Amino acid sequence: MARRRKPSIIGRLFVLVVVLALLAGGAAAWISRDWWGQGPLEKEVSVVVRKGDTLAAAARALEKAGAIRSTTNFLRFARRFGSDEPVRAGEFTIPAGASGLQILDILQHGTPVQHLVTIPEGMPSILVQERLLAEPQLTGTIDVPAEGSVLPDSYAFEAGEPRAAVLARMQMAMRKAIDEAWEGRKPTTAVTNKRDAVILASIVEKETGIASERPMVASVYSNRLRQGMKLQADPTVIYPITKGKPLGRRIRQSELRAVNGYNTYASSGLPEGPIANPSKAAIEAVLDPAKSSALYFVADGKGGHIFANTLAEHNANVQRYYAIRRARGEM
Repeated sequence: MARRRKPSIIGRLFVLVVVLALLAGGAAAWISRDWWGQGPLEKEVSVVVRKGDTLAAAARALEKAGAIRSTTNFLRFARRFGSDEPVRAGEFTIPAGASGLQILDILQHGTPVQHLVTIPEGMPSILVQERLLAEPQLTGTIDVPAEGSVLPDSYAFEAGEPRAAVLARMQMAMRKAIDEAWEGRKPTTAVTNKRDAVILASIVEKETGIASERPMVASVYSNRLRQGMKLQADPTVIYPITKGKPLGRRIRQSELRAVNGYNTYASSGLPEGPIANPSKAAIEAVLDPAKSSALYFVADGKGGHIFANTLAEHNANVQRYYAIRRARGEM
């Protein structure tokens, strides 16, 4: 019976090299699939990285979203083949099929998704607070900001950003807008300081929703201030009752007589503070009112207002407005 020949040393080395090559090839394929290759994500998703989150915390969020196959492998490959820069806070869009390397780059160098919160012109501060608190992507809490301290506009924010930080930007924008508008004030303005400009602008903002009417409405109230007439602005009656929210009914006679620091039917001059957050355009209208002798205005039945220099003209305009409302069945 023939004896089996033992493999030579060279043969054994050859087998070992082949095995090692196969293992190395398998490892390379594994790394290639999980780091450089196409990822498991079938459609893009948003992943939020909170302020202070580590790469490990971000990786867990990525695995939960289906963007990576394994938190452990992602972290291992990131340490071995990726950058050691920290991840950014914010919301990031991960595209379908993104590799581990691409995802790490997005978290470290990508631009977070920007969200918008809009503050309409003339919104009172109590509603500004409610709007910011209703934004689910913001964090923390805020008190009602000082009335007239917020500039109406659309503001970008990132997921996880504190509400206080967004509010601070809104208030900084208002301070800048007031300073710029004040520099361009005209001698025809009836106000002598920035605070009074905001107070009067808030009344103008609440009295008309038509941008082109602001200078004329500002002129009426400026003329009344100069002559010592009561402003008799309905929104100032409503403000202490609702803090700027809609009243939802007609103003009562008792409310027109109420003395409270805001009611311009009961007291002459400006109210003690703003009744809303006015736009920069309303502030500019107060600081450069239209050249007019008008002292009165009333709705024209078409969404705007008609202005009058005398009480007799105004009363006639009021009767025409009542006739329009009666014809519509509103009275």
